[in-house]
Amino acid sequence: MSARATPALAGWGALGALLLGLWLTVPPVELRTPAPSAVLIVVAAGAGAWVAARGQRRLGISIVVCAIATGAVALGATHASSHKLQGVVVWSALVSSTLANATPLLFAAIGGVISERSGVINIALEGIMLIGAFFGLLGADLTGSWVGGLALATVAGGVTALIYAFFAIQLRANQIVGGLAVNLFAVGITSYLLVDRYGAHGTPQDLPGIPDVHLGFISDVYFVGPALGSLNLMVWLGLLFVVVSHVVLFRTPIGMRLRAVGEKPEAAENAGISVFRVRYIAVVCSGMLGALGGAYLSIGFVHAFSDNMTSGRGYIALASVALGAWRPVGALGAVLLFGFASALALRLQVFSESAATLLQALPYVLTLVLVAGLVRRARAPAADGVPYDPR
Repeated sequence: MSARATPALAGWGALGALLLGLWLTVPPVELRTPAPSAVLIVVAAGAGAWVAARGQRRLGISIVVCAIATGAVALGATHASSHKLQGVVVWSALVSSTLANATPLLFAAIGGVISERSGVINIALEGIMLIGAFFGLLGADLTGSWVGGLALATVAGGVTALIYAFFAIQLRANQIVGGLAVNLFAVGITSYLLVDRYGAHGTPQDLPGIPDVHLGFISDVYFVGPALGSLNLMVWLGLLFVVVSHVVLFRTPIGMRLRAVGEKPEAAENAGISVFRVRYIAVVCSGMLGALGGAYLSIGFVHAFSDNMTSGRGYIALASVALGAWRPVGALGAVLLFGFASALALRLQVFSESAATLLQALPYVLTLVLVAGLVRRARAPAADGVPYDPR
């Protein structure tokens, strides 16, 4: 076993110990003493310290931070009211809520994977999601159909991404600066259009929403029925896009060309592949997917639009791309983690309504911890974020 593999295995073992320690304190086990969990958490923290001492400081420190956080949660769970705890930790409801919260991130993250595999960091995903959220709702209002909403959102997201692509690819502008400019533009233009179209009354309450898919044949199955039996159509489409995008990226000539452009654009150009064309297509596809995530947020999840309603989800989607090692399946795992954090934060409000705002920061704190500890372990495409100059 290699010297690098041993700390990695220790890290996974520490994570397993933390999960087990937390599991012992919540339903259905629900131990009323923190002692067994404390032992596991101390072992995990020790493993994190050992990993840090072996040269992988970021991973080790992240494990120690997670151990401290897990200890606080486990201690709170053992001292919490059993009635409230059972109301919060309903696993089927948490699974359903996790998928619902992860879906807008998933569409944007898949788009981010496609864009970055071509060599362009789509920082504009936050703004594109916001554009998709507004125009999805506007399209549903104008056409009287959620299908029209998704169609208009897709077009608006593609056009916004095309504008960003022109500056990032054609003019070779700094991608971070260009993306932030698009994000600020999206905040301004959607706020203006919201007031111009709907005034002070806000968006209508009777707009057509994206329907749920009711799976009657599993509705009576223990745990599975409540968790998966009535999910929004976009949840299933998002999971389908994970499979399709993985196959396209890693099993087709199209994906091979896209990845070649993101790794060695000069060699790809010499092989007859148009780097500019591939990158334009990738960024526009990224924008269309990000806009679908935003549209789901407004007409499938919240059923309304408000100023800056994406609230940083585009940036979390970008972090998910890196945490998922620039692969659709990996991005799915990352967004499910953030979705679970969001679902848990919403349900934890029953313990303290005054702490509700603080609890909403849980997904963002988790993002910081994971990015700090894990992103450097994955290798980005070699030309990711590097403008291509054919001269």
